[in-house]
Amino acid sequence: MQKRIRSNGVQSFTELRGSLDALAAGEELHAWIRDWYPIPRSLSGAGIREQFARMQAHIPLTLTQVVSGSPAFDWTVPLEWNIRDAYIKNGVGERVVNYNTHNLHVMAYSKPIHQSMTLDDLRPHLHTLPEQPDLIPYRTSYFNERWAFCLPHRLLESMPEGDYEVMIDSTLENGHLTYAECVIPGETEEEFLFSAHACHPSLANDNLSGLALATWLARALHQVPHRYTYRFVFAPGTIGAITWLSRNLDVLPRVRHGLVLALLGDPAPFTYKQSRRATAEIDHIVAHVLNERATPHAVIPFIPYGYDERQYCSPGINLPMGCLMRSQPGTFPEYHTSADNLDFVKPAALAESLELLLNIVEVAESNRRYLNLQPCGEPQLGKRGLYTSFGSPAATRAFELALLWVLSYCDGDHDLLDIAQRSGKTYEEIHRAAKALLDAGLLREAAKGERLAALT
Repeated sequence: MQKRIRSNGVQSFTELRGSLDALAAGEELHAWIRDWYPIPRSLSGAGIREQFARMQAHIPLTLTQVVSGSPAFDWTVPLEWNIRDAYIKNGVGERVVNYNTHNLHVMAYSKPIHQSMTLDDLRPHLHTLPEQPDLIPYRTSYFNERWAFCLPHRLLESMPEGDYEVMIDSTLENGHLTYAECVIPGETEEEFLFSAHACHPSLANDNLSGLALATWLARALHQVPHRYTYRFVFAPGTIGAITWLSRNLDVLPRVRHGLVLALLGDPAPFTYKQSRRATAEIDHIVAHVLNERATPHAVIPFIPYGYDERQYCSPGINLPMGCLMRSQPGTFPEYHTSADNLDFVKPAALAESLELLLNIVEVAESNRRYLNLQPCGEPQLGKRGLYTSFGSPAATRAFELALLWVLSYCDGDHDLLDIAQRSGKTYEEIHRAAKALLDAGLLREAAKGERLAALT
């Protein structure tokens, strides 16, 4: 495990969230995305290693290299792919398609080729979006050796019949799949797992928004005391998560909460996809925080489509892991096209996503079960300075009611989030009341499985 760094004098997530300069944070996140956008990321190769190298300027990462051909559950780690150049030249030697101008122009994992062919012979190897004629699609062929170019449909329509020189200078050879981890020890070994996929080239919302937000959060966690151990996994999609899971079975029993982060830079309302369990604590936490924010959002059930929550929630793993996003994959016109660019992600949207993440972590850190130490009748709050017997402002009365709600349900069966939902009060009110009662000696934290026994 990596050493936790304490700095800046920040004592809690509440303090961190309260002191957050959202505008500055959003601009910083967008600057990271601008820096990372041109990197030719894929399942393997120099691109994804460069991505991790740049992230290491902000957080410590441990890299794991898994050799091509290694088994990972039902999968096999593929050959390593690297690309140096690619183009389609017309009859006068002009590059009509140039990989150096946009790395979506080549289908990921294209095998090498260099030959001359007619446009008719070339057409089966060209991907376009006729309904979005000015955009370049994102296409992959990870486990079948093929080659193809991606280009705007309008460009294809402008290409005359004739011979074209086609060149893809790539290699497919034995190498490694690389994933990265940042582990930040806490007061306990119970873990909060965050995961972001790192394999998409020049797609700003999918996947750079998740990488940037996870990196910012990991950096902040090095500066704030926390209860959980936090683990951040950055890996290529699907095969990366499967490979990590297959090599970290000993970690899985310690995972208490988990979130996959993706599509968090566009201005659409938030979407939370529940874990496969649907009733995990993280499912309740995210739904409650979204409801308290009183902004448009959607909470949707788990479906086996989307990002790596499919792997973390597969039936043999079944982690308490949801997916936090804004737009849902495949539902917006910029998805997997060149329109998912630096203009599509907004600093304000990134900042709002960061504030939500901090709020979620703050609730996860403080949500606990307590036992009422004076459970027979209502304890006398006045002698402990917690109750006023004469008329008082509404805020004081509201706090006193929060105290009574906490006392009534601190029986070991209900956590603070349960009490907030039952009472209709904010989580912050219930947490503040619990802290006051704890300081007054009227509560103690319940041990795992401990319940209050009634006299009857």
